[in-house]
Amino acid sequence: MHALLSWSARHGGALLALGVFGGIAVAPLAAALRGVVTPAVAVLMTLVLLRIDPAEVVAWLRRPGRVALIAAWMLLACPLIVHGVAQAVGLEASLAAGVVLMAASSAISTVPAFARLVGLDPAICLVVMVVTTLLVPFTAPPLALGLLGLDLAISAAGLMGRLALIIGLPALLALALRRWLGPVRLAQAAPSLDGAVVITLVVFAFGVMDGVQARLIADPLWVLGGIVVALVANLGLNGLTALVLAPLLGRVTALSAGLLAGNRNGALFLAVLPWGVDSGVLLFFALGQVPMFVSPFLLRPVYERLRRY
Repeated sequence: MHALLSWSARHGGALLALGVFGGIAVAPLAAALRGVVTPAVAVLMTLVLLRIDPAEVVAWLRRPGRVALIAAWMLLACPLIVHGVAQAVGLEASLAAGVVLMAASSAISTVPAFARLVGLDPAICLVVMVVTTLLVPFTAPPLALGLLGLDLAISAAGLMGRLALIIGLPALLALALRRWLGPVRLAQAAPSLDGAVVITLVVFAFGVMDGVQARLIADPLWVLGGIVVALVANLGLNGLTALVLAPLLGRVTALSAGLLAGNRNGALFLAVLPWGVDSGVLLFFALGQVPMFVSPFLLRPVYERLRRY
């Protein structure tokens, strides 16, 4: 088992691509795994927290100015920039709405895992992911109404309950496991834990691709266009964020902020979008998972080079 998990950690990029594209190709399996998406996130968060020193998280909480800067850039500046670009290029209405909502959302809960696997800072990713999730009920509705004319009613209490399930309980479990295992055994188990993160992400990737195959068969050009838009938005926000924030935050933190800005939780809006909203907006949130799972590992050599210089 240790050998299998270590192998998974070494081949994470290929396995995650397999999960995303396999979920599109094997629709019955994607449908069967749809129900385990939320439990997979909780398992993933526990594994990631086992690999993050709690002192690193506390250190970031003591630097609220930097956390606030990243959160403000993500929740306010990014959706305005994306909306302006979408209008300038004349993007199709459902894709434009989807990409703007994506840019207005919080960081996706899997970002700390991605950061860990590609050598960035998972602690700041965890802190900013939690902060943006807490703030998005207050920032997204006015932006969605003002930019898109969509009336969102996001429940702050509901989001906090979700955070408690996918972050609070895993955090308690991870702290208990860290104390039980101790630093020596944790260090020895590091490759296996990273491999378990990859396998959990593969299961998650299969589940979130449920329904994409049917639309791909019905309208392949729209689906391919949606993937291209999602990829450009992901890489564009990632690169722009790193460039803008590097002089203020330093290279590694700015790269981590870029990873956060490019990978957003569009699915957050599924329960609150107005009735009758274009189904293309909903599908775009699923298509947005493709670059989320592929781009961090395409960029891994870039991250490694930039960290050295």
